[in-house]
Amino acid sequence: MSAAESPLSRKTIATYAVGSLGTGGFSTLPGLVLVYYLTDTLGIAALAAGALVALAKIWDVVVDPVIGARSDRSLAVTGSRRRFMMLGALLLPLFFVLTFAVPPALGSAASWVWVLVAFTAAATAFSLFQVPYIALPAELTDDYDQRTRLVSVRVVVLTAAILLFGAGGPALRELGGADEHLGYLIMAVVAGLLIGAGLLVASFVATTRQATDAPAVSVAQSFRSGVAVLRRSQPFRALLGAFALQGLATGLMLAGAQYVATWVLESQAAVTLLFIALIAPAILFAPVWQAVSRRVGKERAFVAASLLYAVAALALTALLAAPGDWVYLPVALAGAGYAGMQSLPLSMLPDVISVDSARHGGSAAGTFGGVWTAGETTGMALGATALTVALAATGYVDSVAGETVAQPSAAIAGIVVSFSIVPAALIVASLWAFSRYPLRKNSIDRTVEARA
Repeated sequence: MSAAESPLSRKTIATYAVGSLGTGGFSTLPGLVLVYYLTDTLGIAALAAGALVALAKIWDVVVDPVIGARSDRSLAVTGSRRRFMMLGALLLPLFFVLTFAVPPALGSAASWVWVLVAFTAAATAFSLFQVPYIALPAELTDDYDQRTRLVSVRVVVLTAAILLFGAGGPALRELGGADEHLGYLIMAVVAGLLIGAGLLVASFVATTRQATDAPAVSVAQSFRSGVAVLRRSQPFRALLGAFALQGLATGLMLAGAQYVATWVLESQAAVTLLFIALIAPAILFAPVWQAVSRRVGKERAFVAASLLYAVAALALTALLAAPGDWVYLPVALAGAGYAGMQSLPLSMLPDVISVDSARHGGSAAGTFGGVWTAGETTGMALGATALTVALAATGYVDSVAGETVAQPSAAIAGIVVSFSIVPAALIVASLWAFSRYPLRKNSIDRTVEARA
C-alpha cells in the first residue's frame, strides 16, 4: 500500500508534532523578550538591539539554504535526515542559555557582542533541526488531506508551546526577583531543556530509506540549489512571500507585546494575559480550520483566517484612546485567525514540494525547507527590527536593570501603531502575494497520480 493510500499512524503524527514544542519555544521566547532584554536590562539602544537581531537573521538567510541542500545529500547518502535534526536538538539548548547569560559586569558594547555571537549560534543550531523538520511532511505522506491533518496537529502543539513559553517564560524570569540577570538565566535554562527535549523526540520520526551514492556538494552549490528552487517554482514564491509577510506581522506584534503590557496597559502581568488571549483560541481553532479547508480548500480557508487576523489587529488601534481590558477580545479573535495562518501554509508547502518533484524529478524537500526557514525566520526577526526602528523614531528611552524611566507620549503611540495598524497592513499585503498561488486539490492529486 502506498503512502498516498495509507493513513498516517497516531504515533507518527504525535512524534512529529512534539517537535513543535521546541520550535514554538525557540520562536516565541526570543521574539517576546530578547529585544526587551537588550534595551531594558543590558542598556543597549533600540536601534542597536534591532541591528543585532537583523544580523543574526541575515546569517540565517545565508545558512538555511545550505543546510537544506546538505540535508538532501544526507538523505541520499545515509537514508535519513535524522543526523541533522539530532545535532540541532543537542546544540540549541547550550547556545540558548548562553544568549541570556550575559555577565552583569559587562558594558553595553561587550554585551551586544556576547548576545550576537550566542544568538547567531543558537539560530544556526535551530536551523539544523528546523530545515529537515519542515521537509518531512512531503516525505511522510503524498495525500493532500493527510498532510493537513499532520500539520494541524503540529500547529495545536505549536500554539500550546507558544502559550507555555510565552506565559511561562516571563513567569520564570520573575523567579530572579530584583536580579534581572538571574531571572533571565533561570528562564533560559528551564526553557532550553524543554526545547531540546522536544526537538530530540521529534528527530526519531525522520524516515529511513535505502542509501544511495551522491556527489559531494559545496557551500556555493548548496546556496545555488536554494536559489534554483525559488526561481523555478512560482507556487513556492507566492506561498513563501505570503508566509514571510505574515511572519513579519506576527513578529512585530510578538515583540511589541511586552511593551504594550508595560507602557500602554501599565501591567507586567498583562503580557501573560495577552498570550493566553492569543493562544487559547488558536488551540481551539486549529482543527476548525482543518475542517473548513476540507469544505472550501486550503487556499480559501487561509484567506479567511488572514482576514480575521487583520481585522482584529486593526481594532487594537483603539488602544490609543482607551487602553483597557477590552484588548483581550480582539487579541482572542487574532488568535483564532492565527491558527489558520500557521497550519494552512505549512500543509500547502508539501503540496508545492510534491508538484515540483513530479515536474523536475529527485528529492529537493530539504532545499525547499531551507529556503522556507530562511524566509520564515527572517520575517519574524524583521518584525522585532521594525519595532526597534519605530521605538527609536518615536523617542523611546532605554534603561538598565533597576532603572526607572518615563516614556514620551510619542513612544507610547508608536508602540500601539506597531501593534495594530502596521500588522494589519502587512496581512493585506500578504494576501496580495498569495493571490498568485495556483495550486488546487484536483491539480495536486492529478500530479501525484501521474508521478505514481
